[in-house]
Amino acid sequence: MTDAELREILTATRTIALLGFSANPDRPAHGVAAFLQARGYWVIPVNPGLAGQVALGETVYPDLAAIPQEIAIDMVDVFRAPEAVPGVVDQMLAHRPEARVLWLQLGVIHPEAAARAEAAGKLVVMDRCPKLEIARLGM
Repeated sequence: MTDAELREILTATRTIALLGFSANPDRPAHGVAAFLQARGYWVIPVNPGLAGQVALGETVYPDLAAIPQEIAIDMVDVFRAPEAVPGVVDQMLAHRPEARVLWLQLGVIHPEAAARAEAAGKLVVMDRCPKLEIARLGM
């Protein structure tokens, strides 16, 4: 993915479902969510263990299907183990067809699931962090 493509994704994105959100401020999933929120993105935290709680001022949902349909998701940002990615792609395609970007965080690599998402018309960013890319691109 080129810098221009990353910049376009990060500029066009407004609402992010962040899977694997952590309530622990010392965890990367929390820090990235807070950073993105401070940059003006609407971050919807997703974590089944925290479902129903409020984190960073937002309701935490157990999965993508539970996010109300009136909330249009632009990007699904994944802080999960690589083996969870095929299930995430299944949920994204079934329940959040409007989401145009699947973003897999640093260390989250699953080429087969990424190829399936791309075949369905999704943009896929793999093994990168939006927080780091925003800083690197000077956005």
